[in-house]
Amino acid sequence: MKTKSAIFKPKLFDTLKGYTKELFFKDATAGVIVGIVALPLAIAFAIASGVSPEKGLFTAIIAGFIISALGEAVYRLVVPQVHSL
Repeated sequence: MKTKSAIFKPKLFDTLKGYTKELFFKDATAGVIVGIVALPLAIAFAIASGVSPEKGLFTAIIAGFIISALGEAVYRLVVPQVHSL
């Protein structure tokens, strides 16, 4: 019987085992395309929220790296949550 380890292991480590140059170029192309859309959107959300545009950029970039490194989903969507009163 196989037991699960109690130690957290990010999916990134398993993914990098079979990572090839071809996959890198596909991922890089996808990253550039997503960046073209996501970074201006992050700036717009920051301005609309009343904070400086830099904070929106930092949040989008840092959250993107953290979610990519620790998440297990193939498709990820990071959007701000708007709560109405």
